Amino acid sequence: MDANDNPGPTLPPQEQMRQRRLAKLAGQSAASSNSKPDEATKSDPSSTSTLSANPPNPNSANLSSRESQEKSHPTPLSNRPTNPSSPSQSPNRQSIPGTPFSQLGMKNKTESENNTSGDSGNANSSKRKAALVDVDTQTAVPFKKMHIAKEETLESWSNRVLSDIFRVTLDESKTTDSRGIKLTYLPELRAELEQSGEPVMLTALSVDSAILEAAKYVPTSKALLDYLLPCWKRVVRATKPSRPLSQEKATVLNEAKRLCMSNCIFALTMPEYFGRDANPNHDSLVPYLLRSHDNEEGICLDFFTEAVSRISEDETVVAIFTDAMDIMSKRVAKMTMNDDYKPYINCLATYSRFPPLLNALAEHPRFQVNPTTDMSKEKMALASETRTILGPFFRISPLQTEVTKMYFAGARTMDPGHRASSQSALQMTLKAHQAELTNIINAFVRASQSSRNSTLDWFAFIVNANHKRRALQVKPTDVASDGFMVNVTAILDQLCQPFMDATFSKVDKIDTDYLRRNPRVDMSDETKLNADQATSEAFYKTHVAGSPNFISEVFFLTLAAHHYGLGATNSKLKDLDKDIKYVEKIIKQLEDELYKLRNDPVRHHVAKQQHQNAVNSVERYIALKYAIEGVVLDSSMQALSLQFMRYVSVWLLRVASGTDYKPGKDLKLPLPADKPEAFSCLPEYALQDVVENFKFVFRFLPQILVSAVGDEIATLCITFLRSSEYVKNPYLKSSLVTLLFSGTWPVYHLTRGVLGDTLIGSSFANEHLLHALMKFYIECEHSGVSSAFYDKFNIRYEIFQVIKCIWQNGVYQEQLSRESKVNRQFFVQFVNLLLNDATYLLDEALTKLVKIHDYQMQLEQQSVSPEEKEKIRSDLEAAEQQCQSWMQLVNDTMGMMKLFTAALRDAFTMPEIVTRLAGMLNYNLESLVSRKRSNLKVKDAGKYHFEPKKLLSDFIDIYLNLAPKASFIEAVAADGRSYKEENFRIVSELLSGSLQKHDEVPPWNSLKEKIAEAKARQVQAELDLGEVPDEFEDPLMGDLMTDPVILPSQNIVDRSTIVQQLLSNPLDPFTRKPMTINDVVPADDLRARIEEWKTERIAAAKVKASAAKVNAAAAEVKASEGEAEVTGEDAMDTTDG
Repeated sequence: MDANDNPGPTLPPQEQMRQRRLAKLAGQSAASSNSKPDEATKSDPSSTSTLSANPPNPNSANLSSRESQEKSHPTPLSNRPTNPSSPSQSPNRQSIPGTPFSQLGMKNKTESENNTSGDSGNANSSKRKAALVDVDTQTAVPFKKMHIAKEETLESWSNRVLSDIFRVTLDESKTTDSRGIKLTYLPELRAELEQSGEPVMLTALSVDSAILEAAKYVPTSKALLDYLLPCWKRVVRATKPSRPLSQEKATVLNEAKRLCMSNCIFALTMPEYFGRDANPNHDSLVPYLLRSHDNEEGICLDFFTEAVSRISEDETVVAIFTDAMDIMSKRVAKMTMNDDYKPYINCLATYSRFPPLLNALAEHPRFQVNPTTDMSKEKMALASETRTILGPFFRISPLQTEVTKMYFAGARTMDPGHRASSQSALQMTLKAHQAELTNIINAFVRASQSSRNSTLDWFAFIVNANHKRRALQVKPTDVASDGFMVNVTAILDQLCQPFMDATFSKVDKIDTDYLRRNPRVDMSDETKLNADQATSEAFYKTHVAGSPNFISEVFFLTLAAHHYGLGATNSKLKDLDKDIKYVEKIIKQLEDELYKLRNDPVRHHVAKQQHQNAVNSVERYIALKYAIEGVVLDSSMQALSLQFMRYVSVWLLRVASGTDYKPGKDLKLPLPADKPEAFSCLPEYALQDVVENFKFVFRFLPQILVSAVGDEIATLCITFLRSSEYVKNPYLKSSLVTLLFSGTWPVYHLTRGVLGDTLIGSSFANEHLLHALMKFYIECEHSGVSSAFYDKFNIRYEIFQVIKCIWQNGVYQEQLSRESKVNRQFFVQFVNLLLNDATYLLDEALTKLVKIHDYQMQLEQQSVSPEEKEKIRSDLEAAEQQCQSWMQLVNDTMGMMKLFTAALRDAFTMPEIVTRLAGMLNYNLESLVSRKRSNLKVKDAGKYHFEPKKLLSDFIDIYLNLAPKASFIEAVAADGRSYKEENFRIVSELLSGSLQKHDEVPPWNSLKEKIAEAKARQVQAELDLGEVPDEFEDPLMGDLMTDPVILPSQNIVDRSTIVQQLLSNPLDPFTRKPMTINDVVPADDLRARIEEWKTERIAAAKVKASAAKVNAAAAEVKASEGEAEVTGEDAMDTTDG
């Protein structure tokens, strides 16, 4: 093109090309180029000039300019292989010159007739022989008198084949071809050829004029492509015959093919060239792209190939395809999975075969969201789904409201079988759709670096704009939909699959410094694992040179997508269960109200409307729940997510430990005291995603865990429980315990769960697990959150379950014993909290049982009114729920104490522990065997997990476990509040009676006697000391101090008292200031005075006791002497007498 024709620089490239073409059409001379498509045409060099200069032809200027333009690309396309699977593209056989059968019925035909009726090289003549016989039945000779026809000239062949391809003719009398298909007569072209003296035949030089004139006869109500596309398909088939064409014929067809494509492009970009006005409905590829490749009026792959090959030469070609996809994307944005969206996704899949098209799409203005100043964060989140080219395709999902209504109509009463089949159907449909999206995104990623970057930018915008999806209160209209985000997560998981091998060989390619290399993922507003906002901002301000690799980009995008996408949708199931339960309760209340209002029409109508609204709401909730279950409970999708989470686990351990850890390698614990900033400043969801994903699968899809979980999950939990200071969020740390607990649930043949065998047999677990569990048992006592008091019981329940699972391995028993000796203070703190829990839980549970007993008795009374009964039932239900929870925790706590005391009686009789333990046992034994036990009798005790015989047996076992220790016997006897000898006697009777444990009667009776003897000694010792001076008494307990210490507040208490205080609360009891046992100072002077006083009192008591004995002996002697005197007097008297 002439550079002088270029338009101003302000016009876009597509419009510049358009202007250049129009200028050339208007300004070029009538003379045509003398270049020929092939030397075999033998045309006169002046023929083209004569044809172009013919004044009567109104399109001569157009012809000249367009031929000139086409000759600027003179190299015709080479033949391309066709798809053998497409029957519509199979060419017909070409007749072989010299074969007698090819001349049947041709003897009396003129050369012109032969040129139009023969079938040599005609790709569409599938019934050639029948057509030939039908054309000339009168002149056909008998079969036995066949004559060999002359060989068809190139000119004749070209005329015939081009006529068949473009459905045109230069013979006015010939209105149809040999198959009866209507042909368009071209009078103007005929006149030009006659005037120029050229043969009236279609040639490669006249094809352009023929197309242009034929297009005039296409009704304006129809698009030009309705005519041109079938021509294209016929010419493509003609270029792919079953037998090779000669070079001359191939050149003719390739030229026809090139010109046909050019006119298709002109029809879309320059309709005025054909004398038409612009029409958006016609000037678009959309309707043709949506048709099958095999459809005669659809876009075939050859069309794509040819058009794409011209992109480098003609920039308008790109716009044709990108604008078409833009239009289709906008249509898909209004569709659901119920609609016919498949042609659109198939078209996008076809685009994905051609990298130049993907590159062009990636550069399209609507490939990304273009935020404006008036767009809020919420609008941008929605725009990523509906106002980008790819967004609407990712939006198609079973979670769309219209789909859930259709598949789960009447969800509240839906049959389970029907529900399962609907979910299965949706899963299969979604899986196919996600597979197509995966292939498309893979094609974008591989098309070019620019396309890859645009695709990653698009994903990054989605996750960055949808942070609100993890807010406590989420408005669906403020964020992208669940279906869209689940698809995004699933496709990103697929992108990660190539580097997620079983040996973790590529985990070292995940860049730890990614978040400091201008990352695409925005996590500035996210809570960090163990850093405040200022610390993390300072860390990330330090930029690291270089650009991140593709693996790192996809890894962090997928991690964020799980948090805001699939993870948020998974958590919605729990919320839906709560909502459904709440609304069902309202429906029940309204139904009761409707009955009461049956005689009040107005209020009855209002209540009925409210009832219907509530039913409609719960129907929507249940339908959505079923749809979400159908989507997120897909085994293959969750298995891929688990595989990704395993990689995240290993990567987190590597970052935290600063090592090259992989499963099978040793990891040293505890982790270094100096926490790596790269780990501390990571977003909290890096660990949260792993925990939540595994917890979800443990609950809903445990079957996929059998082959999907390795040692890395147990290592992750143990590591961050053992080094819990690495994670700030107490809920997140407690989730690690939950994960271990979930891993011990029986699954199929694994009676100890997926993680049970690992926790029992792994050397890493054997060394660190028990200490990690004990440490968090202590830590959860003061987590700092408002619900910590009640949360700790659930956490400790899960800890007990894990310990019960592993206790069969003697290594853990030895480890607990070692902890009691090596880490004495740590062990004492653990046992003290265990005793606190047992005391509190037993008190709460038994109190609730008493209330339940009273409520049940009240309901049986006839004098109670219906209103009062309703109130009692409500209170009873609340008490039952609480009692069930407390009692279950009681049973597990007592079970742990029984295990521990059997294995470690020395540890549990240490001075810091034994007094509290004895007091707790005596107090609860009183509740279980005294007269008060009658208040614990309730109906259906098993409903509340209350088994009085088993509970009492646990207490007896703990007593007997510690019976050999004298310190325990002394502590039991010294409990002045709860010890009663009568209770021990009752237990002896129960053992031989209702408990039927006769073998335990002798050791129990022996223990009972020892305690009674110890009690007698203690009573006597107390009497010997007499009244204790105030200065020697503990100000908190009121007992005589034996080891007085001075607190930081200068108050003096007994060491045992402050030890107990600090175990429960590390504060000075007088000033409430923090302190430890190391802060106390022994009060040696006071202790010496106490010891001196005790010595004096005991010595005085001994003197007094000795004097008492002497006096008693003297009194006894005196009494004996007096008795003798009386006897003597009597004898004397008797003798005298």
